[in-house]
Amino acid sequence: MDLFFDRMTSPIGVLRLVWSGTAGQAALRMLDLHGDDGLERALERHYGPCRLIPAAAPPEIREPLEAYFAGDMTAIDRIPVDAGGTPFQRQVWAALRQIPAGSTTTYGQLAARIGRPSACRAVGLANGSNPVAIVVPCHRVIGANGALTGYGGGLARKRWLLDHERGGALPFTAEESA
Repeated sequence: MDLFFDRMTSPIGVLRLVWSGTAGQAALRMLDLHGDDGLERALERHYGPCRLIPAAAPPEIREPLEAYFAGDMTAIDRIPVDAGGTPFQRQVWAALRQIPAGSTTTYGQLAARIGRPSACRAVGLANGSNPVAIVVPCHRVIGANGALTGYGGGLARKRWLLDHERGGALPFTAEESA
């Protein structure tokens, strides 16, 4: 499978964007916050063998991300996504996209929302395997006690994204604060 790749600077660091298709018909496949090391392995683990081709991100992906970071919280809702996954994962990821910006939910609430109230752990695993961070907003899921829980991009980024969506983000620092 041929996939295209670009980097985009954001307030929370460099985003690595991976998509399939051409401009006007592109779909985001991965939004990575970890750096280029391991990106190809992560793509292969999620999608199987693929070839990564450097290219400029198409407007239907880049422009909504730029608008989101500029303050239009609903802009990311317009980004086409093709994240693969199992039917259950796709169901969880679709439910994540229904959580309004600035809001949070728990794993239990998300499990109930998809009609599987006893599947909290499975929802957590699906949430954690989401390849399209920010756009499929897994950062909006918190622990049952209201605490921020694990986030692949780090808790500092999760906190910043939630604060940003609520209109109160300070400049990002990767340092964890207690």
